[in-house]
Formats: sequence, C-alpha cells, structure tokens
Amino acid sequence: MKGYDAVLFCLGISSVGLSKDQYFQITHTLTMHFAETFKKENPEGRFCYISGAGTDSNEKGSGWAAVKGKTENDLIKLLGNNAYNFRPAFMKPVAGQDFVNRWYKYFSWMDAIFKPLFPNYFGTVEEVANSMPNVAQKGYSSQVLEGKDISITAKNI
Repeated sequence: MKGYDAVLFCLGISSVGLSKDQYFQITHTLTMHFAETFKKENPEGRFCYISGAGTDSNEKGSGWAAVKGKTENDLIKLLGNNAYNFRPAFMKPVAGQDFVNRWYKYFSWMDAIFKPLFPNYFGTVEEVANSMPNVAQKGYSSQVLEGKDISITAKNI
C-alpha cells in the first residue's frame, strides 16, 4: 500500500444475522488492521471511512452503532486529523445503479420531500461518491461528516 495519498474505505456489512463477535471482527478489527497497515506505509495519508447515520460515538450499548462508534474513534486515535468518518443515512439510488435493495423503490419518492427538512438523513450514492475523494484531497473542517456535510463536500469544497 505504499505511495498512496488516501484510502476510500467503503467495506461494510449489515449486523443482521451475525453474532456480536462476528460483526466486531468484520467492522472494527478488519478496518483497523487495514488502517494500521496504510498508516505505516503512508504516514500522512488520509483515511475516509464509510460509517453510518446513527453511529454512537460514545460507544454505549451493545449493537452495531457502538461498534461503528468505536471504529470511528479508534481511526481518529490512530490517524489523527487524517481520519474522516462519513455517516450517510438513506441514499437514493441513482439511475443505472446495480444492486439496489428492492424496498428502495417504495421510499425513493421521500427524498424530494424530506431532504430539505432532514438534510442529515437523505442523500444519494452519487453524493457520497463525490464527497469522499473531495475530502480525501482537500480535507474538511469536521472529522465526522453527516448527510448535510456529505452534500456540501460533494459539490467540490
């Protein structure tokens, strides 16, 4: 991994059907191992991590939100100001997108109505896809990017 300026780490899995240990291993342990290796080879590199809306930065509870919170916190401890955690919520599919959850067609109409009212909870895959490289290249004022931040940075900060 030597010679890279940034990583856009988008690997993730649903906690449904997994034990707490399995989910922790995939979500936290794998991510941290990758981040540690990346930092060793690229000490100044930026690490952009897809987390999710509802992540618990206080690491309270026993569910997925606490595991994501621990992962975000540990990335910041490891990478300092070079760690950025993206917390998208509902992401409206874009035209031509493969592998769209079949239920999204019933909810996509809500985006136009609710995004202006709840900007942290509605966005598009395209916004995330544009936001991450922009932040990787230029940084951002916050290390945790909620939906509204993702929309802002998608427009080329």
